[in-house]
Amino acid sequence: ADSSPEETKGMKKNAVLVEGVILNGPIIDSGSGEKFVEEVFRILMNDVVYKATDVTEKVCEWKEPEQLKKLLDVKIKDIGEPHQKLLQLCQNAIKYSVKTSHPRFFNQLYGGMDHYSLAARFITEALNPSVYTYEVSPVFILTEEAVLLKMIEFLGWKEGDGIFSPGGSVSNMYAVNLARYKYCPDIKEFGLSSVPRLVMFTSEEVCKSS
Repeated sequence: ADSSPEETKGMKKNAVLVEGVILNGPIIDSGSGEKFVEEVFRILMNDVVYKATDVTEKVCEWKEPEQLKKLLDVKIKDIGEPHQKLLQLCQNAIKYSVKTSHPRFFNQLYGGMDHYSLAARFITEALNPSVYTYEVSPVFILTEEAVLLKMIEFLGWKEGDGIFSPGGSVSNMYAVNLARYKYCPDIKEFGLSSVPRLVMFTSEEVCKSS
């Protein structure tokens, strides 16, 4: 379908439109988008990476919730924001966030910056892979397989399989599901109602934390 000059202004080349809906990507001028990415990357390098180990920087520019809402202007609007406003939003997001790579940030689970892992994250975020088939994500499927093989080796097993999980809570849920399946292998086919009432034993500390 044809669109008006105003609608196509700034639209990327070779955009496919059907009844005014673009089918092959966002309505964006690629030149402006690339410039924005470059400028945001410079902000990241200057305000996060270079300052990550600077003990003279603040761990956090703390603000109370209502005050921070006003400073960030996080309300979702019906129209987009101009280039400079978006850059300012990015700077504010960094400014008012906790700097978890700071030498004086202490956490029981994580802290510090691994520059090589950060570079890997840049690559994966830019490529935006979905690691569910080799055809869609060949490099990362092989990487995932290599990590699992090493973990199996650490356990002393000759063979095995595995999955990745985003954190402790999901890992515990997977463990419970595996234990249930081992005890009740027919549960996948016949469902929970086909097995006797299941009970889990745990400590008082677990009950208190939940």
